[in-house]
Amino acid sequence: MLSPAGRHPAREAADEERVAGRAGPARGGRVRAAAVRARRWFRAFRRTRPFWGALWMVAGGWTVLKFSLAPMRLVVSTGFDGIAGYLLGGGMILCGLIPLAAPRQRFTFGILGSVLAVVSLVASNLGGFLVGMALGVLGGAMTVGWGPKRTPRRRQAPGDPA
Repeated sequence: MLSPAGRHPAREAADEERVAGRAGPARGGRVRAAAVRARRWFRAFRRTRPFWGALWMVAGGWTVLKFSLAPMRLVVSTGFDGIAGYLLGGGMILCGLIPLAAPRQRFTFGILGSVLAVVSLVASNLGGFLVGMALGVLGGAMTVGWGPKRTPRRRQAPGDPA
């Protein structure tokens, strides 16, 4: 049975015993134990949020932003065409980071990030030469499609009443 944080108690105990048995003070036992705890925390964090969708969305936003970098004097003088890459890339990065902090907002920011990615095709160097746009759309779709892990329902025995 999994604990509320998505961890398996038997696995946690086995990890701690293995770390304690192998790593004495001379072998960096505290460092290894801290690494095991950090890995366990990151695993729980990753499983309770739309992590991979957010990662692809941030990568797409960074790509759009990267391909639109120019000296600020040129950006200001060209108007919206110069600033669109900054706005769209930055918006895609934010749309990727917000669902990590607030997973319930995944629909809003997944759709908004996908729209920004498609708009970047027209407004910003073909959406980071199609790479940023594709990553943004993929990340938006994965963010919208992610759902929290459901707890398994208990099976009823054939003779039990409903």
